[in-house]
Amino acid sequence: MSEKSATSEMPKTDDEWRERLSDEEYKVLREQGTEPKYTGEFIDKDDPGTYTCKGCGQKLFTSDTKFTSSGWPSFYDAIEGAVEFERDTSHGMVRTEVHCANCGSHLGHVFDDGPNPTGKRFCINSICLTFEDEA
Repeated sequence: MSEKSATSEMPKTDDEWRERLSDEEYKVLREQGTEPKYTGEFIDKDDPGTYTCKGCGQKLFTSDTKFTSSGWPSFYDAIEGAVEFERDTSHGMVRTEVHCANCGSHLGHVFDDGPNPTGKRFCINSICLTFEDEA
């Protein structure tokens, strides 16, 4: 699916999002939930390819920026312009929330304790992603 067709078919109402996503996907992508630690399908994936937004198909991260860090897939950088940030003060913490720049879906959080060259750790829910194999 191309980015253009993904955007043109993107849900516009809450009911359309609920039809497109499973209950668990909806809770994370649209209601800022979090999947349980170490349960996501992409934690240990190391195949070459691109991670895209499950909500709209936007390309978000490449496998060459992925690293092992926590109970969720971690990346040290996002594809330029693919994500946006918002201050999150929920759960008694101050964090930086990561959203898809195309559809606004919640993806996870970014922290300043990652590896070089960026020093960032994008801690992303697997349920928010799909994977496009490089082959």
